[in-house]
Amino acid sequence: MSTFIVLVFIIGYIAITLEHQIKLDKLIPALLMMALAWAGIAVGIDGFTSWFDPHESSLMDISSFSHENKLHLMESTLLHHFGKTSEILIFLMGAMTIVEMIDHFQGFNAIKKMIKTKNKKTLLWIICFLAFFLSAIIDNLTATIVLITILRKIIHDSKDRMWYAGFIIIAANAGGAWTPIGDVTTTMLWMAGKVSTGKLIMLLGIPSLINILIPLIIGSFLNVFKGNVGGTEETVQERKYSSLMLYLGLILIVFVPVFKTITHLPPYIGMMLSLSIFAIIAELISKRSFSLTDVTDTSHGHATSPTLRALGKIEMPSVLFFLGILMTVASLESLGLIFNFGQVVNASISQNLFVTLLGVSSAIIDNVPLVAASIGMFQEVPDANVWHFIAYAAGTGGSMLIIGSAAGVVAMGMEKISFGWYLKNITLLAFLGYLCGIGAFILMA
Repeated sequence: MSTFIVLVFIIGYIAITLEHQIKLDKLIPALLMMALAWAGIAVGIDGFTSWFDPHESSLMDISSFSHENKLHLMESTLLHHFGKTSEILIFLMGAMTIVEMIDHFQGFNAIKKMIKTKNKKTLLWIICFLAFFLSAIIDNLTATIVLITILRKIIHDSKDRMWYAGFIIIAANAGGAWTPIGDVTTTMLWMAGKVSTGKLIMLLGIPSLINILIPLIIGSFLNVFKGNVGGTEETVQERKYSSLMLYLGLILIVFVPVFKTITHLPPYIGMMLSLSIFAIIAELISKRSFSLTDVTDTSHGHATSPTLRALGKIEMPSVLFFLGILMTVASLESLGLIFNFGQVVNASISQNLFVTLLGVSSAIIDNVPLVAASIGMFQEVPDANVWHFIAYAAGTGGSMLIIGSAAGVVAMGMEKISFGWYLKNITLLAFLGYLCGIGAFILMA
């Protein structure tokens, strides 16, 4: 039965990787392989002789267990993994809702007002640093969407925008790696207790910055970034409270790690607190009552609540995809397959080489299951250097190919960037930044 479960994972993984070619959204194979993997465990439970205990992080011999005891062990393990996965998903949904509410109030237009320059090179540095720091707070995918949308109001030449978008991808992925709320994989490591906020920022801040500085320095000498931006600048309409809601939303998201440090409660509790505070203020500004369930609008006949609008716009397909992937990896972990693979890897190659290759692999394979697998693969203590190295590699390695990260995929769709164009013009820059960042990390660690 173990062979069946591994085959389900491999076939599902291939389907996820080829989602654009087979025209099948990746959430479908993710959910299917989750269901089949756990069904396989349930059907073949009597044939398993070992089981990975998630509480003790060790393999246990279950050969002498009765059928009922094995079923009870499977159910308790499934509940454990579902609880940990749900913590991540609720956290992400809260963050997504706050971001959508900021957008509802056109808060991101306030960022456009900060950009005054017409010089292409200066604009490149401003946009990339905005992407770097914005993605550290609101995640790399959202930062990419926001900044490309802003670029469209500044640069009307689509070829020029493609170059800027390529650098935004690198900057957004680098920015998402050095904070616990900037990237899904870093959030996973943080919520699993593998990294702490302070040490993550201390160890990855400089390597992540170098990751974008190297491409920026090289890019500054490219002909495409010489001269000034042409075209007429579009006027940006800003709502009355847009700047307030932008800064308030960002502050409340940043408050979540602080809340966890003070209370030692799971991060999703802090995110729900931030969301509720933000929702109250949003409802007050919108001149509505405090009830979030009342969607009646007698004047227009539809819901005007910014909270309900935001909840309706969050990326539920992404949430379900994470559910499928994380629970599938949990099934492989429960059988001890990931633990055993980790032992083989540690005996064969160095950790640094393995993690470096993991980052390169994340340019081809989705980084979420890679990180999920690595959490069950290594048994180092919390805040060990390997966990921070994994956060850097998985977060920034995807920049090497346009299909290697959510930021790249969304930029590909928004600006019609081809795989070949990105490979020819951006991949080497991203690879150099990746390697230089690794060098900085190893020197600092």
